[in-house]
Amino acid sequence: MRCPAPPRSVAALVGQCAYVSMRALWFKRPLVVLGGVGIFFYFGFFLNRGSVTSWTGGGETHEAVRMSRSFSDLEASLSNLTNIIRAFEKKQDAIQKMVEDNRERRAAELGQKQNKQPEADAQEEKKPPKDSKSSKVFPNSPLFKQWGENLSEDDQREAQDLFEKYGYNVFLSDRLPLNRALPDTRDSRCLKKSYPKDLPSLSVVLIYLNEALSILKRALRSIIDRTPKDLLKEIVMVDDNSNNENLKGDLDSYVKMLEQQHPTVRFVRVRHTEQRGLAYARASGWRASSADVVAILDAHIEVHDMWAEPLLTQIKGDRTVVVSPVFDRVNFDDLRVIRYEPAAHAFDWALWCMYEGFTPDYYKLKDGSLPGKSPSVMGIFVAERKFLGEVGVLDEGMRVYGGENVELGIRVSDRPLSGLGSKPFACAVNHDVDPTPKVWTCGGSVEVVPCSKIAHIERYHKPYMRDLGPAMKRNALRVAEVWMDEYKHNVNLAWNLPFENHGFDIGDVSERKKLREKLKCKPFKWYLENVYPKLDPWDDLVAYGGLKNINASMCIDQGPQPGHTPIAYPCYYYGPQITYYRKSGELYVGGIKSHKYNDNRCLTDVNNKDTEPGLYPCKEAMQKGMGIYWDFTQGKTIKNRQTNRCLEIKNKKLLIQECSGQVWEIQNLIKPF
Repeated sequence: MRCPAPPRSVAALVGQCAYVSMRALWFKRPLVVLGGVGIFFYFGFFLNRGSVTSWTGGGETHEAVRMSRSFSDLEASLSNLTNIIRAFEKKQDAIQKMVEDNRERRAAELGQKQNKQPEADAQEEKKPPKDSKSSKVFPNSPLFKQWGENLSEDDQREAQDLFEKYGYNVFLSDRLPLNRALPDTRDSRCLKKSYPKDLPSLSVVLIYLNEALSILKRALRSIIDRTPKDLLKEIVMVDDNSNNENLKGDLDSYVKMLEQQHPTVRFVRVRHTEQRGLAYARASGWRASSADVVAILDAHIEVHDMWAEPLLTQIKGDRTVVVSPVFDRVNFDDLRVIRYEPAAHAFDWALWCMYEGFTPDYYKLKDGSLPGKSPSVMGIFVAERKFLGEVGVLDEGMRVYGGENVELGIRVSDRPLSGLGSKPFACAVNHDVDPTPKVWTCGGSVEVVPCSKIAHIERYHKPYMRDLGPAMKRNALRVAEVWMDEYKHNVNLAWNLPFENHGFDIGDVSERKKLREKLKCKPFKWYLENVYPKLDPWDDLVAYGGLKNINASMCIDQGPQPGHTPIAYPCYYYGPQITYYRKSGELYVGGIKSHKYNDNRCLTDVNNKDTEPGLYPCKEAMQKGMGIYWDFTQGKTIKNRQTNRCLEIKNKKLLIQECSGQVWEIQNLIKPF
């Protein structure tokens, strides 16, 4: 039977076919019933006529008997017909249910394939997860906290193995369309914006190391589908020495198919023979690119519609600006896209990247579609290719992961951070931009562009290195040595490393120091005062590290959290035991905040008969009249200036009491005090 046309989807096609089949079945039912009744009446009449013919010798009594038997036989036949019809109806009902079940099953299986791109979107068929509930094989796995309720035990094992290998849900990714739709999370004002026709050409660089094949395919698919063909010149794929087999032949075949389908897009493959790390890989991609603008992206992303035009518009207006889209989060477990608000890209003294608000000037405009200035940049950024080369691209001496984005942000952020991005380019000549490089010395500026959105998977763990600490420490020390001048030791403070003999080989930094001299970069003090004044300079710290009571041979510890009672504990010199002593007399326990807008936790004498010390936010403690200032000299007592009581340990308990002469030593001294 031919189905009506045209259906809007494969699922609709199945539904229409099922519907027409059902209508045909129901249309035939009354015809069959009426036909059966007619046949039986015909035979009844025929039998009646036959009886008259064969019973010629009888009288009226015989005729009556004959007629009675004939009608009785007819009545029995009709009763049999009724039973047959009822059985037929039951069978029709069963057929109808089978058709409906088949329609729903086929629609569920094929519903996701509607509007699918030809061939290039095809993935290897995977069996859909079973609907029957089963017990959780990995009840403590982060993957199954919110996802995987109906998976069979075999599917759970497969999903968990892939999660441990990749740090996100590859089992689910392999079953999603490569061209899946993304929610439009932009500010509504972005939809009303228009962009110049003559935007610069674009090279997209994808960096990957043992990425899941379906994730990488989906990144490629989104870039091709959602970047205007007249702007996208090439995609540069940089493999930092992956060893996954499917990133060889299978990926090669997929890229070849994309080349055939999109002959105007150039595909460039860069393969490292050894793992060099993110900074080197990104620089490799930059070297292999040839378009006007280069976008350096992670491979576990999906770009949104209209992602490129806002970024290219900003760069067209000012070639010295490094721009970044807003990253929506893709959950590592269910791969749902979560909207993120536009925010500045920042960092702490350990050089971990973070988000924070734009300056107050930005929010006064009450327009979340406008670009905003940022003190740093995350790992994903877009820049004019030649300009990026002029300012030194990235520090290729970095290893593995971390720090390279902050180094770039410090280097190119050489303009005061007013909070407002540059004006969007709106005409052929922008008279607000001086074409000479005198405005920027070491660089230009960093902007976040809210009308450009990229969905980025937030891994649960980095599979190539579970503990990023060692690599981050080394890279952070390298950044500090080149760019931070007298503030470089703040990185040591943040990581609780001694100023000298910290135990890390940061490599040769002579070329980066020469670059700084060549570009005549401003000092880091200028950067703190003009670009990132929110960062606390920590210039009055005099000592840091574990604080040990020599008499009891125990250290002060922040104690159970949440809580306000520090404790005495055997020394292990890690996070909860790290203390910081300021020249003002404040003593922080359990860490120090990098930013002025955050309050540290001060050791306090609560100024009553209580013999236990307190640990409270410093501002709160001052408002409540607690004593937060301490006199301390290395190897001597710790005495509260307000109460004259001492911090001591008695019977392994941390106390505030009359001074008995107990002495303390702190791990690292910054300056005499």
